[in-house]
Amino acid sequence: GHRVTHGRPPTPNRRRSMKPYYTDDAVTIYHGDCREVLEWLRGSVMVTDPPYGQAYRDRLGRSVSGDGTTALRDQVLARWGSSRPAMVFGSWKATRPDNVLQVLIWHKLEVGFQGDCEIPWANTHEEIYVIGKPWTGRRCPSVLSFKGYSASGGGRPDHPTPKPIELLRHLVSFTAPGVIVDPFMGSGTTLRAAKDLGRKAIGIEVDERYCEIAAKRLGQEVLDF
Repeated sequence: GHRVTHGRPPTPNRRRSMKPYYTDDAVTIYHGDCREVLEWLRGSVMVTDPPYGQAYRDRLGRSVSGDGTTALRDQVLARWGSSRPAMVFGSWKATRPDNVLQVLIWHKLEVGFQGDCEIPWANTHEEIYVIGKPWTGRRCPSVLSFKGYSASGGGRPDHPTPKPIELLRHLVSFTAPGVIVDPFMGSGTTLRAAKDLGRKAIGIEVDERYCEIAAKRLGQEVLDF
């Protein structure tokens, strides 16, 4: 079974005694700032969608916490270490992280055309930075074509920048055995993908609204796909 608890964000002297917001046999969620709640450092591989540094707002005016610069992303990656495996979403508009071994391109299908309308090329891709080792799986192209979410598409998680579960399952399938961590968990897509693939995972999220959404997603049975 699983349980949901509603604790306050941690203070520095409570870092290691933080109670999970949600836990089940596969995944654990902590509500708090990943610079203070450090359980993600216990994992083996990071798969995360951090603030891009774009000060992005969606059509409803929602923003992502810490998205003014890439400083928060870079602090977490420095703490993680450049030799440990990580997949990190990002944008070509911001500086890439250090020590990137490969750049994967998520080609977003069926999302409509976005970006500067005064030039003919629309934004239909995002970058995923591969850092550290090991990884598993056969050699394959670095361009990944997966359907994205339209601005008002059905099934879209209630989050300003959700990633499709099919893409996250694909990424997680290349990770070596061990606990997967996401210190910028959002609506919990990485954790849901890990659980679907029979993997254990830990997520941290500073916004309790998204902890609640993720807990509901993770409380559902593993899906057949």
